[in-house]
Amino acid sequence: MSKPDHERLDRLVAEARRAREQREQGYRERALKIYPWICGRCAREFTRENVHQLTVHHRDHNHDHNPSDGSNWELLCLYCHDAEHSRVLDCAGRSAGSEELSPATHQPFADLKSRLKGRT
Repeated sequence: MSKPDHERLDRLVAEARRAREQREQGYRERALKIYPWICGRCAREFTRENVHQLTVHHRDHNHDHNPSDGSNWELLCLYCHDAEHSRVLDCAGRSAGSEELSPATHQPFADLKSRLKGRT
């Protein structure tokens, strides 16, 4: 096996981060110009001092879908943005009307006492 080229990997990661930041700056700046600085969920208002706490949420969760009219964006505060993504993760894999998951039955410490007998 050959050793990984750490310098090359570091360059690739740095380049990917720069590209992401550049892409984010583009749609973030446009969204902040289009929409009022108010969270779309909790209606908290933002000023120049705290606008860094206002995020751009992609309605379809595709960060590469950035129409110039901003139709895929909504401004959310950090808390509402986290809650939105948590809600989506909680619902992932579950459909409406799906049956409830059965409770776990595995008992990992069931035979612990017998395993520890004789040890001091």
